[in-house]
Amino acid sequence: MIITLVIGLTLALALGMLAQQLRLSPLVGYLVAGMLAAQPWWGHPVDSHIVEEFSHIGVALLLFGVGLHFHFKDLLAVRRVALPGSCICMVLWTGLGAVVYYLLGGAGADWLGGVMFGMCVCVSSTVVLTRVLSENRLLQTPSGHTALGWLVVEDIFTIVMLVLLPVLFGGGTQSVWTALGWMSLKLVAMVFCVAYLGRKVIARVLTYVSRHSSDELFTLAVLVFALGIAVLSAQVFNASMEFGAFLSGMVVGQSKFASRAATDALPMRHAFAVLFFVSVGMGFNISGIVESWPLALGTVLFTLLFKPISAYFVIRMLGRPGSLGVIVGTSLSQIGEFSFILAALAAGTYKLMTPAAANVITGVAIITITLNAALYRFVPGLIRRMEARGIGVVTSAQSDVVAPPTSEVQRVIVVGYGPCGEITSDILRRNNIEVVVIEMNVDTVTRLQKEGVPVIHGDARLRSLLQAAGVEESEAIVVSVTSAPADEIAEAARALNPNIGVIAATHFIRNAQQMRSKGARAVFSGEEELALSMGGYLLHSFGAPDEQVVRERNHMRRKLAGELPYLQE
Repeated sequence: MIITLVIGLTLALALGMLAQQLRLSPLVGYLVAGMLAAQPWWGHPVDSHIVEEFSHIGVALLLFGVGLHFHFKDLLAVRRVALPGSCICMVLWTGLGAVVYYLLGGAGADWLGGVMFGMCVCVSSTVVLTRVLSENRLLQTPSGHTALGWLVVEDIFTIVMLVLLPVLFGGGTQSVWTALGWMSLKLVAMVFCVAYLGRKVIARVLTYVSRHSSDELFTLAVLVFALGIAVLSAQVFNASMEFGAFLSGMVVGQSKFASRAATDALPMRHAFAVLFFVSVGMGFNISGIVESWPLALGTVLFTLLFKPISAYFVIRMLGRPGSLGVIVGTSLSQIGEFSFILAALAAGTYKLMTPAAANVITGVAIITITLNAALYRFVPGLIRRMEARGIGVVTSAQSDVVAPPTSEVQRVIVVGYGPCGEITSDILRRNNIEVVVIEMNVDTVTRLQKEGVPVIHGDARLRSLLQAAGVEESEAIVVSVTSAPADEIAEAARALNPNIGVIAATHFIRNAQQMRSKGARAVFSGEEELALSMGGYLLHSFGAPDEQVVRERNHMRRKLAGELPYLQE
């Protein structure tokens, strides 16, 4: 077992670093590492089953970490897009996947097998999506929440299929409606146990362990909850381990231990998650792909072209902007772990499709995961070019041009209406400064429109959207969201108004210094403001007058902004 893990992780490390040097995603290196680890070159048989079992731990921990930052309110906020959009697309994708299998699957291909094949390829990989969105800083955005909500619906669809397969094709006596009824009751019971009872139990146990035990016991307690609830969901409720881990992460994320669990308790989740991609590569049979190349090519084109294009048009049909359609559609243009489970049951246990088709699914997963990670870097540029030409821009009240300010009133554009943006806007309005909000969250836009607040929905990097907000007549633009690409927003705003002031928020001092060097008028760092607040509090507690505290704060701000040598007294 140890030799197997050492070989797999060593190859993943070496090839992951090589992939980065080639400006590719490390996921490509991990997949190639799995292909090489499966070869008989190492003087010791590499057990793919051991790697696969450990990969399940990594997937569960990774989804637990995602759940820590994804609350129930985020899931409810995207239900109007994720629920109907995923249902419509899964029907479309299953139908076209069945056509591809029937026409290109060769001997033994029939329509029943085609339907199962379509169901396999319509399910995207949660692991790949979370990694790709994280690498592109989109996981905690409204678009990332929509994509995750979409995958939650796909996971439930997979659970339904896993319940129905033995009923329909296993020769059992239980009716379909009885099976669906029991499954629904189990899912409701699982969500209730995890969300309601689990919240009380988990919070009390973690509080006790944190007060009376060592750090390693706290880490152990979090791992027990993460993996224990994952196993419980699979064994008792017939759900997937990943879905259970995601729910348990959401519960812990609503407690006061969310930050500690994310930083201290899951240090190995990324290393174990790497084994998922290694196990995928180990299951690849290249000769089978060569023999079934028509089906493989058709499935690759289906996954990379039809899935994102159809998702884009469905999201547009639901009244959402094209940028959301591009981000969500591109993130879904791959297939992953649940596809393997369904394919193994359909081809092995129930003989519904050929074994060659199951191997094609594995091969296509490797190809699409590789290309998805590599192509996603072009998404921001594609969105800007589309919306610069008016493609995918919402033409309703969300994109109405805001009236120009009067000569007596100054205007400021606020990007993002979270807590920071809302407080900043309130301060400006109280001092007779007009505020125009640019916000990505559709629900927030709708609420502000009802309140009569000038607001525009969309990406603030788009010049057409900045023009609609009246950037030429504005005195400043405030980027209040730390995850927003402030440098790109500033560049677009200055191209339209060279004299506009750019004020931005960021987490880290090093990022603030970089943005100041690029011409931002003022950058506020969370680290910087925290340090200045603590220093000012201590000076006050030692009896320093207000003038001295203000002088010291201004002096340090000038140092951090580069106006003074850092060691100047």
